[in-house]
Amino acid sequence: MSASEAHRSSTVPTKHWTALDDGRVRCDVCPRACALQDGQRGLCFVRAREGEGIVLTTYGRSSGFCMDPIEKKPLAHFLPGSAVLSFGTAGCNLSCKFCQNWDISKSRAFDTLATTGAPNAIAQAARAHGARSVAYTYNDPVVFLEYAIDVAKACHTEGIKNVAVTAGYVSDAPRAELFEHMDAANVDLKSFSESFYRNVAGGHLEPVLDTLRYLVHRTNVWTEITTLLIPGHNDSDEEITRLSEWVGRELGDDIPIHFSAFHPDYRMRDVPATPATTLTRARAIARGAGLKHVYTGNVHDAEGDTTYCASCGEAVIRRDWYRLLEYRLDHGGHCVGCGAALAGRFEGPPGTWGARRLPIEPQVFAAKR
Repeated sequence: MSASEAHRSSTVPTKHWTALDDGRVRCDVCPRACALQDGQRGLCFVRAREGEGIVLTTYGRSSGFCMDPIEKKPLAHFLPGSAVLSFGTAGCNLSCKFCQNWDISKSRAFDTLATTGAPNAIAQAARAHGARSVAYTYNDPVVFLEYAIDVAKACHTEGIKNVAVTAGYVSDAPRAELFEHMDAANVDLKSFSESFYRNVAGGHLEPVLDTLRYLVHRTNVWTEITTLLIPGHNDSDEEITRLSEWVGRELGDDIPIHFSAFHPDYRMRDVPATPATTLTRARAIARGAGLKHVYTGNVHDAEGDTTYCASCGEAVIRRDWYRLLEYRLDHGGHCVGCGAALAGRFEGPPGTWGARRLPIEPQVFAAKR
């Protein structure tokens, strides 16, 4: 297939846009509100002006598919131990200088999207490989909204749940449309500083906070939060305290939060990796602020991987990286010691996927189109 043929086959019209009086067309998917002349692309690179509207240029094409443990998303209170089929496309509507997936999210090469996958093929592959959910990840489902929604619909038809791994930088109408089809989300709260969002991530803080409020108070989507702690940028005691207090006050003290370790990458290679002690300190601050479920990520930390009953304090899920070592919940997610319900989504016994990462070959999807 030629490049032009591939472009045509993966380009679909969208509906979240507005024609402006000056002849430009504004993309309304995210707060960036890119106003485009014909032929121009938004900052995300994958949403473009063609004619009188905005099109998505990556429909049905992925940077790859992989089976992962659900804990890697990270989700600690959603179908523990289960397998999730993960995939993404290309492009991103933020411009984080520290991006850990920059080779995918910042890709401008169509060759990155080497694997094709029709929605029903993805859903069937998830079921065939034993996945209980599909995760829209690596870049952000916000930028491939139409594709993500169609895959999610197909997954629900097959009894497969849907997980959005997202920065939460999305406008009201498309946000409602996307999360109508999601069962869980991990939202990347990059900092609790507007200046950080503006100068390091290329966005704004308040739209992300609004997405978190929306998910927790207006949907049934199980929500967890991840904050990547970057030395000297967003890891101060004061900022971690403000973030933790906001989560407890605005979202609730049972929302899990994951403090994750940064490694030098993309345009922040001169910043040192996050010490494990920083994550331990952040976890202690958040727990001191009243949050009940605080985890550490990207480091080996048995304490930071363990889930505790918020009622009796007993360890109910012990983990070693992504492998479950001990599971003391009944099939409905109640502590077997005191009977209290653990916040989250639990259905039946825990999974046994473990720490495996299993790439799925492209022909799996081609055969089921």
